Amino acid sequence: MQSVKVAYLALAASRVLCSSRSYCPQLGKLSARCRVNCSVSQTRLCRTAATTEETAVIRVPRYLQKRVENVKQIRGKNKISTVKAGKLLIQSKNPVLNQSAGYILGKFEQPTLCSSGWKHKKSFGDYFTINNIKTVAPYVTETQKEDTEQTSSVTFNNLHICKELVEALDRKSITHPTTVQLQTIPKVMKGHNILCAAETGSGKTLCYLLPVVNRLQAEKKPRMYAKNSNKIHTLILVPSRELAEQVAAVSRSLCAPFGLLTRTVGGGRGIGHIKMVFKRNHPDILVATPGALIKALRRRFLDLDELSFFVIDEADTMFDPSFSTMLESILRHANIASEPKQTQGLVHKAQLLVVGATFPGGVGEVLKQVTDLGSIMVIKSKMLHFLMPHVKQTFLKVKGADKILELNQALKLLQHEKGGGGALVFCNKAATVNWLGYLLDEIGVQHARLQGEMPIAVRSGIFRSFQKGAVDVLLCTDIASRGLDTSCVRLVINYDFPESHTDYIHRAGRVGRVGGVEDGEVLSFVTHPWDVELVQKIEIAARRRTSLPGMESEIHEPKAKVEEAQQ
Repeated sequence: MQSVKVAYLALAASRVLCSSRSYCPQLGKLSARCRVNCSVSQTRLCRTAATTEETAVIRVPRYLQKRVENVKQIRGKNKISTVKAGKLLIQSKNPVLNQSAGYILGKFEQPTLCSSGWKHKKSFGDYFTINNIKTVAPYVTETQKEDTEQTSSVTFNNLHICKELVEALDRKSITHPTTVQLQTIPKVMKGHNILCAAETGSGKTLCYLLPVVNRLQAEKKPRMYAKNSNKIHTLILVPSRELAEQVAAVSRSLCAPFGLLTRTVGGGRGIGHIKMVFKRNHPDILVATPGALIKALRRRFLDLDELSFFVIDEADTMFDPSFSTMLESILRHANIASEPKQTQGLVHKAQLLVVGATFPGGVGEVLKQVTDLGSIMVIKSKMLHFLMPHVKQTFLKVKGADKILELNQALKLLQHEKGGGGALVFCNKAATVNWLGYLLDEIGVQHARLQGEMPIAVRSGIFRSFQKGAVDVLLCTDIASRGLDTSCVRLVINYDFPESHTDYIHRAGRVGRVGGVEDGEVLSFVTHPWDVELVQKIEIAARRRTSLPGMESEIHEPKAKVEEAQQ
């Protein structure tokens, strides 16, 4: 205690001396000594206080500690530049997030996404683009080096197709088969059951029509139609009436040199119209929708016992639960072959051809009931479920109230600066199609509307007029995203972002088709948080150059029903 008192006295004396205005050498020496004594006494005081009292603790909040740790980790990491010389694969509003086409992510490297913060309200107005890094579709050029020299000069003459069919294709300026056609047509002609899954626009319709017409014209002379007046020899099943009319048009052009008859049976019409289709000569090729075909089978307007080909087009839709029950019922009326030998001879079974742009999920459960799954040859494209590398795809985060303005701007840009062309505007609901149509009428944009709730008489000519160029803008639901030929389309706009990756692949596949307009683009409006989740998965697949997640790629054996154990 005495040392403490001395220290306080010395400190007080030093303050008094320092505060005096007059300076004296003797007082200066005294003040210096006092300062030394003061500092010594202060240190002693601190030591004694530390021993007698508890040490003060400063508490830092956890969120500050985490923020400091995150800053240290970010500063400590070596920043990897994703931009190299050359074309950009990902082009963002923020140039830091760009990724060049020559940069490949590491196996365990986590990509920094342009859409990572798009669930926040401040992200409206942000965008990024997946550029087209290839000028030609992957199904046109053969990627395998060893087969390049052999396939570059391959024509339809090399596929052992009759001369009249080759000439019919030449008149349409179709001379070289696509990669999918090269793989599929020879196997179909050998009698195999086929499941062909390839990207949209790769010419899958000709994959089955060419072998079908080639065989029918070869068997036309020995076949006696009078004895089998109610027998159908080829059945092509499609999900919509518009697609049925399109496939039938291609079939008629191929069958014209041989006098083969092609007819359609679609939904939305009464029994009387369906009966008239089969009242006269039965068609060689019948293109039908499931609902109308079941009505005809129940009333025995036709018989599928002598069927040579059973084709299921747009398989992912046909094997969907909404169609699978009807599909099972139709398949029971046909005798499906289990091996190629059963497709030949007088007593033959039907050859099964399943075609689609995405792999159908429930194919195993349905086909197991009519044939051996091991007999089905699966032909999958290398780019199945991948984003198309030859189509530019832009994603824009926008408010729902601003989508009509962005749509109008995109349509004006297409007509005035990009040379014009057809535009498909997709909505998720029929009500949105009608509402958006009223808004475009007020703005003065000429358009047509196509949605499933329209009467068949109104729907039938709408898409045909759009294909002919009578109108440049078509507002539609996903009814126009499956299989329809949209070679005139240059821009696809997802006014409502699709609800699944499958729908996105089909919508985006309306551009970049074989024989279609070049430089096709896709513009998607992203509004809701659930849209952002799908966009992020699409961006990851684009940056990693992988297929979209959560999509089927194999035929799964149906699970056996486990009977409850008896107690």
